[in-house]
Amino acid sequence: MRIFHHFNDLPADVRGAAVAIGNFDGVHRGHRAVIDEAGRIARAAGLPWAVLTFEPHPRSVFKPGIEPFRLTPFPAKARHIAALGVDCLVVLAFDLPFSRRPANQFVDDVLVRGLEARHVVSGYDFVFGHDRVGNCELLLQMGARAGFGFTSVSAVVDEAGEIYSATRVREELAAADPRAAARLLGRCFEIEGRVEHGEKRGHAVGFPTANMHLDEFLRPAKGVYAVRASVGEGPAPQWRDGVANLGHRPTFAGDDLILEVHLFDFDGDLYGQHLRIALVDYLRPEKKFDGLDDLKAQIVRDIEAARGILGVIEDAAEATSASRQQRQRAEK
Repeated sequence: MRIFHHFNDLPADVRGAAVAIGNFDGVHRGHRAVIDEAGRIARAAGLPWAVLTFEPHPRSVFKPGIEPFRLTPFPAKARHIAALGVDCLVVLAFDLPFSRRPANQFVDDVLVRGLEARHVVSGYDFVFGHDRVGNCELLLQMGARAGFGFTSVSAVVDEAGEIYSATRVREELAAADPRAAARLLGRCFEIEGRVEHGEKRGHAVGFPTANMHLDEFLRPAKGVYAVRASVGEGPAPQWRDGVANLGHRPTFAGDDLILEVHLFDFDGDLYGQHLRIALVDYLRPEKKFDGLDDLKAQIVRDIEAARGILGVIEDAAEATSASRQQRQRAEK
């Protein structure tokens, strides 16, 4: 997937695309329905498949200093969009002057003259332009005049009739339910970043940890999680099982919010490495222990619990893979 940070002077093979437009923080199942619809239209008409999004998230521009809320800061968002098979991603810098651009001018400048869009796809609730007056009706009307088609994708709901939304994902993570968040996302929620040097207390208690700050990422509920982690930034991540504590380390009177990750059966050097940490399940809240012996005993119990949860998931995944392979062989 090619990424462009401008809308003028795009290559000829990028212009004239079917374009999905939105913020897409989380790239959850509802977002994927919008992006996939643009892909379906692109394939049917022989057009490029594009996504148009905005960075930073408009909420952080309108409410500077707000608590971190991002499910997918840009590198993660781009990676998840690329995984869908999109040809190109156009990322527009969002600031206050940009937000004051009238909606009809945005359509004319960006969609018509810049991208030369042949078809535009958005979610049913997408709004844009100064005072958020741009909406699906305006895109439909202006598209009819300018020569591009427009599709509004209706709300996508789960089996209980609830709409997939980034707000729901954030609520489930705040409520210490990463499994529910994963059902909305279509994958586990991940936190990623560089491993930083800590105080080496993990080594002292016999369970070395990789320490990470959350930076832009949403703060899930504090506590201990069963996790999977990948090391490095290669295109084919190798996932390892582990356990992680997200919190302030009250036993050691810590102040900063830190994600401390212990990888099972791993003794390599992780300092400076890029880690992706997938929160699989919540084990328990963070707590203060009376001493190192109590802490060590609890870590052992946490590791046993995490191994049990992750082992069951792995067995289920292997069974699903084997069943899929059997069906594929039977179809040949």
